[in-house]
Amino acid sequence: MPLLRPAFMATGINTFKYYLSEHPLIVTFRWSHSQSWGSTWSFLFSSIAFYLIFCTVVHLILAVILRRGRTVPLGPIPAVHSLSMALISATIFAGILLSTTSEIRETRWFWRRSKTPFQWLLCFPLGTRPSGRVFFWSYMYYLSRFLHMFRSFFAVLRLRKLAYFQLFNNSIQTIMSFLWLEFSQSFQVIAILLATLIYSIVYGYRFWTAIGLPSACFPFVINCQIVLLGCNLACHVGVLLLHFMKGGCNGIGAWSLNSVLNGAILLLFLNFYVKMHLGKKSAEKELQKLQD
Repeated sequence: MPLLRPAFMATGINTFKYYLSEHPLIVTFRWSHSQSWGSTWSFLFSSIAFYLIFCTVVHLILAVILRRGRTVPLGPIPAVHSLSMALISATIFAGILLSTTSEIRETRWFWRRSKTPFQWLLCFPLGTRPSGRVFFWSYMYYLSRFLHMFRSFFAVLRLRKLAYFQLFNNSIQTIMSFLWLEFSQSFQVIAILLATLIYSIVYGYRFWTAIGLPSACFPFVINCQIVLLGCNLACHVGVLLLHFMKGGCNGIGAWSLNSVLNGAILLLFLNFYVKMHLGKKSAEKELQKLQD
């Protein structure tokens, strides 16, 4: 029995690696407008428009049929959503981590004279195509962004208010994840690793509090999101330096737009954070809205 246990564990680890980084669907993935669901510009903008219009219409309907202060009970739905998103984010994190390791091992011969593995994570070589393991998990991350949008719907039903920043943030994040795939943008591996790690923690915390367990004595979700945006901004500086020092990074045009949008979101979060510490009640309500 002692000999069988390590063998069983090794088999389990190999199976785990196979389904997250070596499965044929993952290895042979290719971002294509004709083969990948949701991969067209028309789908992107129509889905975001539907998201914004739907939340607005539901908010207006509730304002007409319900008295002020009344909310729509959702039962365990938000908790189930939080648990699902925590598991999905953890799976994407593990998948892209294993896939990145495999990609570096198999393609390092091509770029090892000009880049280190960490530099490759920040700066794809020019001519990189959106295919293979890493881009499969980037595609999964893009699809998961649509699941994040359900939280805006929950906020409309429970708070009876439109969370404008949440609507803006979800829309921008979805557009950015689309650009990563469309232009094989550099920096996306680090961005997805950081985002899915933070999301798995944040949604796990939301599930924890949704089932009645004690919450943190500080705005846990907001602090996690500021850490995420701060790390992203620091990595953007690294991409810029590598672009000029290493002969160029792939998808630098899309990266430029990504940097501007990330900077705008970070400034908005910092604004909320500063107002909270100044003790303004209105800011605290906005922070609670973002957490919910």
